[in-house]
Amino acid sequence: MQSFYSMDTIIILDFGSQYTQLIARKIRELNVYCEIHPFNKIPALTPDVKGVVFSGSPYSCTAPDAPVPDMVGIKGKLPLLAVCYGAQYLARWGGGVVEPSATREYGRANLSYVDASSPLLRGVSVGSQVWMSHGDTIQHVPDNYRCICSTDNVRYAGYQIEGEPTYAIQFHPEVHHSTDGLTLLRNFVMDICHCNATWTPASFVETTVEQLRAQVGDDTVVLGLSGGVDSTVAAVLLNKAIGSRLHCIFVDNGLLRKNEFQNVLESYRDMGLNVKGVDAKSRFYKALSGLTDPEKKRKAIGKTFIDVFDAEAKQISDAKWLAQGTIYPDVIESSSVKGPSQTIKSHHNVGGLPDYMKLKLVEPLRSLFKDEVRRVGRQLGIKDSLIGRHPFPGPGLAIRILGEVTPEKVHVLQEVDDIFIQGLRDADLYDKVWQAGAILLPIQSVGVMGDERTYERVVALRAVESVDGMTADWCHLPYEFLAKMSNEIINRVRGVNRVCYDISSKPPATIEWE
Repeated sequence: MQSFYSMDTIIILDFGSQYTQLIARKIRELNVYCEIHPFNKIPALTPDVKGVVFSGSPYSCTAPDAPVPDMVGIKGKLPLLAVCYGAQYLARWGGGVVEPSATREYGRANLSYVDASSPLLRGVSVGSQVWMSHGDTIQHVPDNYRCICSTDNVRYAGYQIEGEPTYAIQFHPEVHHSTDGLTLLRNFVMDICHCNATWTPASFVETTVEQLRAQVGDDTVVLGLSGGVDSTVAAVLLNKAIGSRLHCIFVDNGLLRKNEFQNVLESYRDMGLNVKGVDAKSRFYKALSGLTDPEKKRKAIGKTFIDVFDAEAKQISDAKWLAQGTIYPDVIESSSVKGPSQTIKSHHNVGGLPDYMKLKLVEPLRSLFKDEVRRVGRQLGIKDSLIGRHPFPGPGLAIRILGEVTPEKVHVLQEVDDIFIQGLRDADLYDKVWQAGAILLPIQSVGVMGDERTYERVVALRAVESVDGMTADWCHLPYEFLAKMSNEIINRVRGVNRVCYDISSKPPATIEWE
């Protein structure tokens, strides 16, 4: 993905670390634009690129199939920060020695030595906590590599190559457990790369509106509106750019929350958006019939969405573009090459359009993380009742119904979900949760109701705290609240006799179950 912004940019080369996305998030917190690219697909290093970061990796740099970047145009020419695998690779590349650690170095450690004169470590003190996550360690570095920090167990926790702005660290500054990690990244981005903090919601709106006008021209755009934050912000941005030439289509795919179709249409009445509702429930249920594999369900939903939009777009005179609310995590999680971050799941709105569809694709939010989308939405003046909504997956309840999707299962899950979400609102917990929902499990359990044996469905409740969805912790909801939800669900939803609560974090789990 090439940036269309003429602003200072940091390029992150991905070697497969689970933390790569966090590096980008932390840099963007500094109001500096950055992009993630696979290590073997390095973009053009234009004058706007002020520095490069090498990510960590699950690979060992000593392995025969270790990722090997092309450093021509980078090392010695641009400021470079190599993290974990990147540090080990650079040390070995220069003639140093990297060997398996005596014991795997994972978790918290503290810096026992800090070179206070190093520009990278300005403001980082001895004793600062850092997060280690590697199986190899650097035993020796070349003569022109100067040690700038150590822990009790890792001598070369950080080093600089003398005579050039190349720095390397064996810990992860991007994770929360590295207490001075943001300070270190700020030193690199601001002081070493000399980036200006111009990546703001206001600048994004201004630049994106101009870019959309240039990209779309005088054409008409069709947008799939879902009622969620992403599609809402995308719609308002496009409306700001091209006005009445934007036609929004809201599809009832039969996989929405209870009463969602009517509620969403109502919420857009006063926003000046041209919205048409389309009832396509039967088409989606037919496409999902007999499918149990999560990827097949996602692809079936994606294809049906495209078919519906194609049919609707043909009824709109001069429609040339299909707009989507694709955001950066969708792009990252759906792309993978040998080495970089493993594909977690495919997204129905990532990967382009089929040849038979004559619409071109426009994705105004493709470079934003979820929290950035919310900030842009507030910059656009969108009301908090829409901006503050929890994320909802594009495939809807289909990926919260494990196994085959049927109208009867959707009805059961809609009722459970409605009780849970309304319960969060009533208990003043909704805004304290980043995302919540219910999952219908493909099992039944024995229960007893009215002195009679039952054999009915099991549901799991899920509520997480997050910033951007790339990582998430399960919410410690009050026991009393969970007990009330369980009681209400079992009493009010026929066919459910057991409620569980998911206490898994991401990673290793994902937020959605499929």
